[in-house]
Amino acid sequence: MAVIFQLALDLLDLERALRIADAAVPQGVDWIEAGTPLIKSEGLNAVRALREQFPSKKIVADLKTADAGRVEMESAAKAGADYAIVLAAASESTIRECIEVGRHFGLGIGVDLLGVEKPEALLERLADWGVAFVSVHCPIDVQMRGGSPFDGLARLAKAARIPLAAAGGLNSETAPRAAQAGAAIVVVGGAITKAHDPARAAADIRKALDTGAPVKTELFRRAGLEGVREVLARVSTANLSDAAHHRPCLGGLAQVTPGAKLVGPVLTVRTAPGDFAKPVEAVDLAEPGSVIAIEAGGVGPAVWGELATESAVQRKLAGVVIDGGIRDTDEIRRLAFPAHARLACSHAGYPKGFGEIGGPIRLAGVEVFPGDWLVGDADGVMVIAKENVVELANRAQDVLEAENRMRAEIREGRTLGQVAYLKKWEKHQV
Repeated sequence: MAVIFQLALDLLDLERALRIADAAVPQGVDWIEAGTPLIKSEGLNAVRALREQFPSKKIVADLKTADAGRVEMESAAKAGADYAIVLAAASESTIRECIEVGRHFGLGIGVDLLGVEKPEALLERLADWGVAFVSVHCPIDVQMRGGSPFDGLARLAKAARIPLAAAGGLNSETAPRAAQAGAAIVVVGGAITKAHDPARAAADIRKALDTGAPVKTELFRRAGLEGVREVLARVSTANLSDAAHHRPCLGGLAQVTPGAKLVGPVLTVRTAPGDFAKPVEAVDLAEPGSVIAIEAGGVGPAVWGELATESAVQRKLAGVVIDGGIRDTDEIRRLAFPAHARLACSHAGYPKGFGEIGGPIRLAGVEVFPGDWLVGDADGVMVIAKENVVELANRAQDVLEAENRMRAEIREGRTLGQVAYLKKWEKHQV
């Protein structure tokens, strides 16, 4: 039996959802999901609109019902849904009430295992009660920390007597893996809804499911620690700022080499203004791919120049960030070495050996620890705590993907105000 391909429209705006669905559904989508964000934003009118636009397709209302099962499921059925979702974490009474409503209204009930750590015993009861399918769901916030639906899918597939749906961060590379692990329904959202070309993205996923072979994609993947550098090299400091609730870059640090992206974990250096001994010694201690971050009082004389840069290039370092002075900037640009500094000046100081390597420092007033990550581009330098780097990198890529969809709509002839639905989402004063 062919794997069911479900498109999850986890969007806030119905107009965008319908545009994307109109492009993607003809490429082999079987079921269309009105995602939870869409229903919360637009209500069950989202289900009604999808039913009207796609009368021959199965429509799933992802209500994530936690209570009031009768009211919510009956409403979904009357709006035109074929299936609706209740949380496995809801009470037994709520789940069984949803199933009973489904029997009366011809509505299949799916159960989302979100938040249930050990669902095996529940699966047996759900099968006895008559649910249509169970969703093995890796939530978005867990995906950002490197999680995936594969963690429990294969194990549950061996125990389940009812179809399993796999959801959470799947794309054209991972969709066939979900099917091979036992998913009868493969749910894909962002890899289509944020794509430049939703039709092509959906076609690639359908092909991957039909052939069992992954179709390569550069985006719509979530990295673990081993993939962080690749993601951070792709995103901008603006993406990182948006992902971190509009956190600003380090203040007053300017890019020295235009176009030279700086990405890497830091080796920290504290020194006195103009004392270049510890910064130069740090070059010998730094691992390839790391960034030297120097606290130098925010003033001149310079603690870094061409010869230090030549050494850093030979050591394959990823850049330098200096809260202080830098010189020989023409030569550093010629070497295409990523560098950011508070100021450029011609005069250096003397190597007196004050300071330390490898302790906490402050860059532009922000505390930075060894192993934290720095990302720098023309807009500035962003610091990321090492314990948060996986999550923030993935959230920044999510921002980039969302912008790609908006960019594609702008290039189709709409304006930013239109594609951002600004009038709709303005905060209105009472």
